[in-house]
Amino acid sequence: MFRLLGFFALTLHIMIEVKVKDAALREAAMQDMDAFLRVFVDAIKAAIGGELNADNMSMLSVPQITLLAYDILHEEVMDGGFVQLIYNGYGGFIFDNPFAKVLRDWGLRDLAKMLFSVRKLYKEYGRKIRRDCTDEEFMAMFEQYPEFDDYDDEFVENEEAWTEAIARYVDEHISDFAVVEE
Repeated sequence: MFRLLGFFALTLHIMIEVKVKDAALREAAMQDMDAFLRVFVDAIKAAIGGELNADNMSMLSVPQITLLAYDILHEEVMDGGFVQLIYNGYGGFIFDNPFAKVLRDWGLRDLAKMLFSVRKLYKEYGRKIRRDCTDEEFMAMFEQYPEFDDYDDEFVENEEAWTEAIARYVDEHISDFAVVEE
């Protein structure tokens, strides 16, 4: 899909202001952590025109990019594991940038450690997984690369705790992610 370089490069670009409604946050917080994070993810995406890409990434802060990266990681791995994440072109974004280091700084040491391990597999198999193929060939990749299975399982088993930790971090650092409006 795309490879985003300069994930954490310091730029002189003007940062875009991301806004969330206080009422939306309160309502989402009463639902669950996924809904709470969705308010921020949707607001960040809306502020940049719907999708993160190399052209609009410089408009966001490191915390905002990290939250979007976690959203991508979460969606892809929960849907089809790390093989799907890599096949869909997100391997470079997740593994070639300091995403895991930032997560470690946010207190998600176990997730960061796992991502460093998966990164080794990405470096070894990423090119083969990213190749164009039929749906049948793609489905066969899950059997061809069983090395990812334990990591897929680990993510699924810990997803709730890790998502909760991300939500807690966002809640404790809201101003790093958005301006809250009445």
